[in-house]
Amino acid sequence: MNQTTDMTTGSPVRHLIIFTLPLWLTNIGQQLYMITDASIVGRGVGVSALASVGSCDWIYWMILWVIMGLTQGFATFISRYFGMKDYAKTNKVIAMSTLLCGAIGIFLTICGLLLARPLLELLKTPQDIINGAAYYLLTMISGTLCVMAYNMAAAILRAFGNSRHPLYAMLIAATVNIALDILFVFGFHWGITGAAAASVLAQLVSFFYCLTQIKKITVVSLPRQVWKMDFHMLAELFKFGLPVALLYVFIAASGIVVQYAINLQGSVFVAGFTATNKIYGLMECTAISLGVAIATFCSQNYGAKNYQRFKEGVWKGFLLTEFMAVVITILVLLPGKYLLKLFIASEGSYGSSALQVAELYLIVSGIFLVILFPIHTYRNGLNALGDSFWPMVSGAAECVARIVTAICLVKLFGRELLFYTEPAAWIAALIFSVIPYYCYQKKLLK
Repeated sequence: MNQTTDMTTGSPVRHLIIFTLPLWLTNIGQQLYMITDASIVGRGVGVSALASVGSCDWIYWMILWVIMGLTQGFATFISRYFGMKDYAKTNKVIAMSTLLCGAIGIFLTICGLLLARPLLELLKTPQDIINGAAYYLLTMISGTLCVMAYNMAAAILRAFGNSRHPLYAMLIAATVNIALDILFVFGFHWGITGAAAASVLAQLVSFFYCLTQIKKITVVSLPRQVWKMDFHMLAELFKFGLPVALLYVFIAASGIVVQYAINLQGSVFVAGFTATNKIYGLMECTAISLGVAIATFCSQNYGAKNYQRFKEGVWKGFLLTEFMAVVITILVLLPGKYLLKLFIASEGSYGSSALQVAELYLIVSGIFLVILFPIHTYRNGLNALGDSFWPMVSGAAECVARIVTAICLVKLFGRELLFYTEPAAWIAALIFSVIPYYCYQKKLLK
């Protein structure tokens, strides 16, 4: 049973750490090559180009997070049946999940291409950056099926406890991405469109590598009959996946509203927020990695009916996330100004003003990481229990808090409140994740 890890026995903390480390390195690597994209665009093409990329972040994240949420949600079922040692159902879930991903990927691509430019206009994207933003966004959306394929393949590997090969896939993709960035941006002079094309092609390379590793898993067997439509399983997967998708739609929709509020402040403000968002992605990837580890560990043990072990995995996962939140806050805030200069040249009033905005936003975000990190623990604990409803409610609460802060409170107290939209959203999300989880846990242990 190579390429797999059985998490139903052994030390929970050891499993979480060993599984998280390659996944964390994977996410760090992904963020670093996204940072490389932003750095090449910001310093190689210009601050206006960086603002163009940043102005469509939330729109693209809506698509990307739906993809990541769905694929991780489907992987929960794979982990559960693997924990049960029911390999026939494990393979059936893989097949049905793949079919659903294909259909959803096509739907997201069509909707994204049709709505990209209208959304940018609706958000009052500054006229000096809207054309660049549209080119970048349309190129990224065109590669949605590539991104969906990679995320599903990586999620399948992680469902079997294999976080090592997704790391290797990322390293290969990062190398390809950086090489293509240099070729497309500096060699062919394709600007931010070239940077977007490089990212899509890198994801495609990642998918093919993960596919070769899936074929090596001895319990995975996908003959023709496995692909026969199982409408009951499709309905079960869709019923679970829809609230997961809505969770990320809520989060991204509220982020789009925040982006609207930021756009109203001008391209300098947009550039400052964009630079910090790249660092923020680097900070959050630790929590995301631990969250996926917790989901895999708990799903396997839930399938094996090891409920006490399930509880222990969530609690120790919470302690690990809080510890890492404190460590990362210290490591990022100390050299924060120098990190931000990777994206923004501080010469001139434009760059200097953007850097001041970025610094303040980074400080506020870093201080509240201890609120953000546990959200990933408890949402993934709920998903492992087969409950995607309360994580969706948590996302809705996050959405409301973000919009109220960005629109209503900013009008009352000034644009400085924009720096606190994320912390306000995190507090609301945590409340609606922790309370439902402990209610479920009490019933589970009975």
